[in-house]
Amino acid sequence: MAAAALLRGAAPGCGGPAWSWRLRAAPRRHLAHSGCCQGADSTSGATWACFLLGERALVRVRGPDSVPFLLGLLTNELPLPGPAVGEASTSARAGYAHFLNVQGRTLYDVILYGLPERPGEQPTFLLECDSSACDALQTHLSLHKIRRKVTVEPCPELRVWAVLPRDPGDAGGAVPLRKKAECAAILTRDPRTACMGWRLLSQDEGSALVPGGRLGDLQDYHRHRYKQGVPEGVHDLPPGVALPLESNLAFMNGISFTKGCYIGQELTARTHHMGVIRKRLFPVQFSGAVPGGGIAPGAPVLTEAGQAAGKYRAGLGDVGLALLRSEKIKGPLHIRTSESGLVALTASVPDWWPTATK
Repeated sequence: MAAAALLRGAAPGCGGPAWSWRLRAAPRRHLAHSGCCQGADSTSGATWACFLLGERALVRVRGPDSVPFLLGLLTNELPLPGPAVGEASTSARAGYAHFLNVQGRTLYDVILYGLPERPGEQPTFLLECDSSACDALQTHLSLHKIRRKVTVEPCPELRVWAVLPRDPGDAGGAVPLRKKAECAAILTRDPRTACMGWRLLSQDEGSALVPGGRLGDLQDYHRHRYKQGVPEGVHDLPPGVALPLESNLAFMNGISFTKGCYIGQELTARTHHMGVIRKRLFPVQFSGAVPGGGIAPGAPVLTEAGQAAGKYRAGLGDVGLALLRSEKIKGPLHIRTSESGLVALTASVPDWWPTATK
């Protein structure tokens, strides 16, 4: 599917040839850099921070059998949830899900975009994934396609953007961002949690199409999601290692426990119905000096008495994620570095998690 054909049907209120002409004719504007969601910028008037996520890529799945095909592979249900109150019913729908292996461990985390269907058009989905796993995901899909009438192909013509409000208090508000963006291919709330703002799929000039937006530093985006405890990509969710429920997939609206069978369902369903998840990914923050090379993934996290509390997963600077035993997170924790030093860290429970977990 050509880029123009995709874009004609993807934005609310901008259908038909006139919409595709407006996108092609839109002038390219380059935005100045600004920080992420640390309050409104009184000098520039910026209300949104836009982050080009170069480490995220898109795979297109289309065809008459695309829904049953994806249902047999994804942890979540289809059709995707409908638009939020106040949003156009013709807008694209988005959901979060994981692909699992037969042992029930995560292979790929994806944000799934269902494009609006028009008469005579085939169902079409875009899968946002880690760019380093894009080829592996396409191979995974092709291996399970068998005789399904689906086409799996890359979608390089669109870029993935994260859009966060500069005022953190506006993250979950009913801000009519969709009405402000005049020419966006797909603009939808991040399906994982309200604190992650919006997802924008557009061509290169995408961020300039959000009035009041400024191009943000990518490190600010990652620091924000680490502080919120939101894993993303192969570093945070190592393929074949991470377990979906320990990775808080249920908290991020990424799994259905009532849908039909899918690869990896057995272990996941059994763990859920047992009701005991002893370890989870928690956001952590280091106090004191962090080694120049950072903390090695998989480094043991220890209690004050030297008992094992879990393992460090990934992070950026003094923030990150660690897979920890829930009963160990309230006490002092530390990691031994390669220089035989100790780095203290504190684990926290995100505000957006269900109350029962706090």
